[in-house]
Amino acid sequence: MWQEMNENWDQFVMAVHAAQERLSVGHDLAGERGEYRDSVEDVSFLGSTKESLVSVRVGQAFFRNSVLSAYDYRCCVSGLALPQLLVASHIVPWSQDEHNRLNPRNGLAMSVLHDKAFDRGFITIANDLTVRVSSSAMKNADPFFCSAIAAYDGKPIVLPEKFRPDPSFLQYHRNQVFND
Repeated sequence: MWQEMNENWDQFVMAVHAAQERLSVGHDLAGERGEYRDSVEDVSFLGSTKESLVSVRVGQAFFRNSVLSAYDYRCCVSGLALPQLLVASHIVPWSQDEHNRLNPRNGLAMSVLHDKAFDRGFITIANDLTVRVSSSAMKNADPFFCSAIAAYDGKPIVLPEKFRPDPSFLQYHRNQVFND
């Protein structure tokens, strides 16, 4: 496959796309966050762009600013202090609780990596406000996972002075999102 790709990459890409189309017949064609995946006929292999209608979370900037400022613009797990790599992570997902979407107590300041791990249920926050790593994720853990995520297992999160995480939201995450 490597040789085939190197010899004729555009034909290889078309073949991969066609295979993906065949495999997705009867399956949901939406991506991870519901984005539209092009069919083979819609794809331009020139690297062009197209306009798309998107939904925007109204109030998200308020939520982000409130959460990140409460945590002094530091990841509550790792202490990373680079705002461009920080996310105001929802404890109870946006889609699950419309009344607390903008509640800063439903937020944690996290690095993008820890946010994704939290959203996917690889980590959670215990009652004692320490990080817990999923034992199922540890079964296939590679060295990077161990150093970047598993190393924080049992470590306390950095707490904000205002807008501390609501214990009921953390309980929801442990019960509904965390994959242990």
